[in-house]
Amino acid sequence: MTKQEISANDYDKFRSGIVEVLESARRAAARSVNAIMTASYWEIGRRIVESEQGGAHRAAYGETLIARLATDLTSRFGRGFGKANLANMRAFYQQWPPERIFQTASGKSATASQTLQTASGESAPSLPSPNADVRLAALAARFALPWSAYVRLLSVKSDAARAFYESEALREGWSVRQLDRQVNSQLFERLALSRNKAALLEKAAERAPDDTITPEEAIKDPFVLEFLDIKDEYSESDLEDALIRRLADFLLELGDDFAFVGRQRRLRIDDTWFRVDLLFFHRRLKCLVVIDLKVGRFSYADAGQMHLYLNYAREHWTKPGENPPVGLILCAGKGSAEARYALDNLPNKILAAEYQTVLPDEKLIADELERSREALDARRGHTG
Repeated sequence: MTKQEISANDYDKFRSGIVEVLESARRAAARSVNAIMTASYWEIGRRIVESEQGGAHRAAYGETLIARLATDLTSRFGRGFGKANLANMRAFYQQWPPERIFQTASGKSATASQTLQTASGESAPSLPSPNADVRLAALAARFALPWSAYVRLLSVKSDAARAFYESEALREGWSVRQLDRQVNSQLFERLALSRNKAALLEKAAERAPDDTITPEEAIKDPFVLEFLDIKDEYSESDLEDALIRRLADFLLELGDDFAFVGRQRRLRIDDTWFRVDLLFFHRRLKCLVVIDLKVGRFSYADAGQMHLYLNYAREHWTKPGENPPVGLILCAGKGSAEARYALDNLPNKILAAEYQTVLPDEKLIADELERSREALDARRGHTG
């Protein structure tokens, strides 16, 4: 072996070191974005609360303020600043006030102005100033959890339970998925009734296979995408993405009844995010068509989720004069492709019958789904 050559073992070590640097950098970048976002939302919440207190003598001042601010910020920064999100920021500041987040090392509370100081040492009452970036970074250091975690904690009504889940999330390094799972399982309430609290906490600390969130997933968090004003279009896998694209083309080729509205359309129900794979408008039926793709077999849970989407679409996406939306569930399990319309949400049987007459046959769509899957599998096998 010449001096210019490098052994496989040496190269593997060298490459592993580079990979470790990049993975650490990605994790740090995701944490940094989340921390800055959380700090800015706390500051927005502070300003809303203080403005409300100043205008408390006027009825409904706060709601009017938030509605007006939502309109202005949405036109400037995108859809991450609607009324619901601004209300969360206000609640965030109220639940994590300055005396709580600015705890000194001795345990004493420090005010925001005492902690966020300018480079000259002068205290600053609020963030905007030539040194706003420095103070925002100082504030960001106070929030160890991502914004999604704080939103989930805000949904916990009990102050004691909320404090417990926050403490455990920090102590155990829970991801947002773990936090959500523990809240849903009512860990706090179960601990209160348990005779062996240590064993229950130890069991709760065990990670499920899908608990870990990668840096890519952290950046694709809907809250982060909204904060950065990045278009949210991605699917769960390359296969799913390719199927969605081919099915969109197929539906458009069936005639001029289908008008494409969007793909990976995001919707938020309470503190949970969902994505609709495809959204069309059917011109003849004058209704939205919500399409959800599942790479696997059909289950009744899929039907329940579709009805959730349809209820949301009817309330938030349907315009005056349009008919209720219809759902199309596509299941692309190997050798078992199927398509099912969800028509149960329609107000009468006559309208449902009209939909069935006008909409493309389910078997036609299922056959196309199967052909597309086989073609994509063959292509992947050939390139692999």
